[in-house]
Amino acid sequence: MVHVVCAILVREDGRVLVCQRAHGSHLGGLWEFPGGKVEPGEMPEAALIREMREELAIEVCCGRSLRPVEWDYGRGAIRLLPFVCRITEGVPRALEHAAMCWCSTEEFSALDWAPADVPVWREYVSECE
Repeated sequence: MVHVVCAILVREDGRVLVCQRAHGSHLGGLWEFPGGKVEPGEMPEAALIREMREELAIEVCCGRSLRPVEWDYGRGAIRLLPFVCRITEGVPRALEHAAMCWCSTEEFSALDWAPADVPVWREYVSECE
């Protein structure tokens, strides 16, 4: 099973950064929380910090974790490890994604999400209510 981290990046106004996967890639065009694979021997929080530098050119501080999600896209199972984070330095730039936007939790259900991310946003929304 591949371990994958994702960041729920929250601004002061409560909006959350969501990213659209690059068209032509696996799950291209679907929306997700940014993140990526945990390398062998790497702690999940360190992987998330690295991925945010690589994908969005930002520095982050990892906060609380949400429940892991196990999913199989038919290419092997993943274990998605979500963390609520805040940006400590930089302004996000979509270096690897087709698009990105800051959404309110009310807007989440209107997006076409990567399936493994759906339980993550549902848990986050339920905590915000």
